[in-house]
Amino acid sequence: MADTTTTTSPTPAKPAAAPSSRGKVVIGNKVYFWGTGRRKKSVARVRITAGDGKFIVNDREVDDYFKETKDRHFVRSPLIAANIAGNLDILVNVTGGGYTGQSGALVQGLGRALSLFDASFRPALKDGGCLTRDSRMKERKKYGRRGARRSFQFSKR
Repeated sequence: MADTTTTTSPTPAKPAAAPSSRGKVVIGNKVYFWGTGRRKKSVARVRITAGDGKFIVNDREVDDYFKETKDRHFVRSPLIAANIAGNLDILVNVTGGGYTGQSGALVQGLGRALSLFDASFRPALKDGGCLTRDSRMKERKKYGRRGARRSFQFSKR
């Protein structure tokens, strides 16, 4: 019988990965906090940083982008809940859906970014409903019907 001793070579140790802070990016001397929000078909990517209060949505001012008053008030609700309005620069890229869905996605993304910015904002944002994903989606069309629920007109005679 042959001697089959095997020698195991020690595996080289991997360098420890730097602790990653999800949603926090440092570029130069600025710190950015990212949050992603979704509602129906809309996806909003929100970036916040300390600044002088600019609120830009798709390269336009927020009041210029959202025409309806309810949407304008709704997108500012996380800032009011956290009591931090006016001293953050907010840059948003939002795609898909309509204006109401986009405003809902923006609120969730802004809430997530604010909770990363300062963890003490989280309870107020949670109570305001800014961190909850609105799971309502469009109901699919069914076969044998005109739409999701609407049926074809029925004639008895």
